Amino acid sequence: MSFSSPKVSHASNRPQVLTNPVRFPESASAPARSKRAWLLLLLTLLAPGSAQLVAGDKRFGRLALRVTFTVWAVALAGVVLFFLRRETVLNFFTNPLTSMVIIVALAVAALGWAVVFLNTLAIIKPGLLAPGMRALVSGALVVLMVLTSGTLAYGAYLINSGRNAITSIFQAGPEMDPVDGRYNFLVMGGDAGEERTGRRPDSIVVISVDAATGQAATISIPRNFQNAPFSPGSPLWEVYPDGYSCGDECIINSLYTDVTGQHAELYPDAPDVGAAAMMDAAGGILGLEIQGYVLVDMAGFSELIDALGGVKINVGGWVPLSGDDVYGTGDHLPPTGWITPGVQTLDGYHALWYARSREWVTDYHRSQRQQCIQAAMLAQMDPGTVLTKFNAIAAAGSKVIESDLPSGQLGSFASLALKSKQQPLSRLTLGPPDFPLEFSTYPDFELIHTRVQELLNPAPVEPPATADSTTAADPAAPADPATPADPVVPGTDDTGVEADSGAPGAQTPAPQPSSSPEITAEYLQALAVAGDEATLLSLLDSNGNCSVG
Repeated sequence: MSFSSPKVSHASNRPQVLTNPVRFPESASAPARSKRAWLLLLLTLLAPGSAQLVAGDKRFGRLALRVTFTVWAVALAGVVLFFLRRETVLNFFTNPLTSMVIIVALAVAALGWAVVFLNTLAIIKPGLLAPGMRALVSGALVVLMVLTSGTLAYGAYLINSGRNAITSIFQAGPEMDPVDGRYNFLVMGGDAGEERTGRRPDSIVVISVDAATGQAATISIPRNFQNAPFSPGSPLWEVYPDGYSCGDECIINSLYTDVTGQHAELYPDAPDVGAAAMMDAAGGILGLEIQGYVLVDMAGFSELIDALGGVKINVGGWVPLSGDDVYGTGDHLPPTGWITPGVQTLDGYHALWYARSREWVTDYHRSQRQQCIQAAMLAQMDPGTVLTKFNAIAAAGSKVIESDLPSGQLGSFASLALKSKQQPLSRLTLGPPDFPLEFSTYPDFELIHTRVQELLNPAPVEPPATADSTTAADPAAPADPATPADPVVPGTDDTGVEADSGAPGAQTPAPQPSSSPEITAEYLQALAVAGDEATLLSLLDSNGNCSVG
């Protein structure tokens, strides 16, 4: 019988054998070390801090994971809020103060993620890896840092570019409330050429947007519109008691320069007194309250188009790139080029000419083309285009755009613009093709107000009659005058093919050789050089028949 004491283990002086390959890779095989390295990189990519928790400094890992989970929660809440209250999220990104908070948060997140990746590299211990695997793991870590921290840093850079553009273009001030359920903005294309005194807006368009649905309408006011009244209570009534009415000298686009140069005291708090006067005039003409303006410097307009990657339109007819007006008489040298008909993408230079050219046509042809450019730009302002070209768009916009719209409300307006893209754009021009040619000189304002209200508040469309409630139509019966016909381009039939000049209903004869020359840029240039204005007036009359490409 033994009375010896139980066997007690004593601490050994030999080093402790560490057998956990995740935390202590020294005892692991080469393949296990490689798997461990890739596992730690994956953990840092998906959940920054988790690699430290399982193989490194647990305290640091827990802190990083808390930050990660917080970011996930904020991002998830932002996505949910975007679908529930899109305007709130957009306002958060466009407001100068809150956007700065986002910029700082993204910069800190980018730096923190980079620190976590570098710490993960230290935990991996590249010296324990095979030479080939060491280079592969290190290269993968660099790529992941660029994709994560680099993306966050670039996002902060883009938001900062947008913030700078917003503070440069728009104004700080109280938010606007819709009037009668709509926002009404005046958009002007200003031109301050070398031969002009001050800036004159040659493109004058009111954009009215339904505050709930985003349904939008544009109303073009010709540059030569006369006898303009003003909005009720406008200070312009003090200077022009009969409206802006003094004959040919008082066309609407000269009001901007006139008030800026001679009556700036009428608008002591306005950032742009000329724009404020134009808003009052546009409101009086249309019977609407104009709440804000956007002024585009046409000299830099081409930069904005180029930033968008061009603008795609269906050019209605030949448009000349006019030569110089050497003597200032309106008689130009022969064109330096021609914009050809058909669907094409215009760069900034040609888009600017397309919007401004009026040689051998009227201002109303130009107004129609300007509306096409505006509609095409709106159609191209999709999120993909804006995101991929955001910095160029922001840089160009800050140079050429001026506005009094409140910067804190831009998110709401951006949300409305997205809604507008889903609906057709209604148009009205205070001149041909909607009114007679002389209408801009002798306007009927009651008629204008009626047409504007019909445009903004169209009568509901009645559903088509069903077959069992109507009898078969008599083929010989005349068309119902209340039913609008599809628009047909002059000189073509309903298929767009050149119409036969014979009697209605007659079969189209076989094509015959034509004695008329083919319309080409060379032919038009020859007419211009020869001074054949009558032929050019006829051939270019269709260059306002355009549409979005």
